[in-house]
Amino acid sequence: MQSHSSCHPSAQTRRRPVADRPHWSYSQISQYLRCPLSYYFDRIAKLPKPFVSSGLILGATVHHALAEFHRGIQARKAMKLPQVKSILALTFAEMEDREPIQYRNGENRTTVLDQAVALLELYCGEAVPEEVVAVEEPLLVPLFNRDGEALRKPLLAIPDLLTREKGELTVSEFKTSGRRFSESETDSALQASCYALAVQERYDEQPRVRYTVLVKTKTPQIQRLETIRCNADLIRLAEIVQAVERAIEAKAFYPIESAMNCSTCPFFKPCKEWQGSSERSGSIIELPELEVAVC
Repeated sequence: MQSHSSCHPSAQTRRRPVADRPHWSYSQISQYLRCPLSYYFDRIAKLPKPFVSSGLILGATVHHALAEFHRGIQARKAMKLPQVKSILALTFAEMEDREPIQYRNGENRTTVLDQAVALLELYCGEAVPEEVVAVEEPLLVPLFNRDGEALRKPLLAIPDLLTREKGELTVSEFKTSGRRFSESETDSALQASCYALAVQERYDEQPRVRYTVLVKTKTPQIQRLETIRCNADLIRLAEIVQAVERAIEAKAFYPIESAMNCSTCPFFKPCKEWQGSSERSGSIIELPELEVAVC
């Protein structure tokens, strides 16, 4: 999981030395592709967020608890389930103190925490990884377009988990979701390309990318999907990043409206007040000098 504004403080501290250098990350790229105006409000205008969604909080707390669980395995000091639950509860409380949480209809603090605990119990009850190579290791790597030219800013990727299974490197990305993923989603996922590129550059070995989806159904489920990336996929990633970079430099910020985008967006109000580009209407704050924000 890439870093978010709501990620756990200790995780942010571990990543800061690398993240301080201007770079691209999957979270930046995907936010622009999902909604350029959201990117503008968040990373350029830096508008305050009035709330964080319960889904984001659940995902962030589960990710942090799993990271600590895997670090224990790596250090050969495997945690018991009560310890992992305690980390989750503490992380939830810390994040809750920092920013208001917007719950969906029928949700509350207890139901969200219970759901997070159920997902942890299911995962921690399975066999532990054979060999943990790295947990949330920041990897800063160059991006090359199809002409072999390096982009001005490198890519920062922070895979959730890197393991070695039967001699092969596997990158694991953990997702909390209300539904199962399709194979086409993982096969086309830009995030998988980011991880494959970063790990290949760092370890000089092509990894498998595994999505471990913790499905938030009434009876929790775990779904695993694997995908691989070839050199053409990695070049395509760089071409997409270069196109995004050019669009941002051209100040191409506009909304992409959909139920999925808008229902939990913290910038819903300023988006509805948006009246077009600043050059045409002057309705948006004057754009400052463009810079690529850290994750």
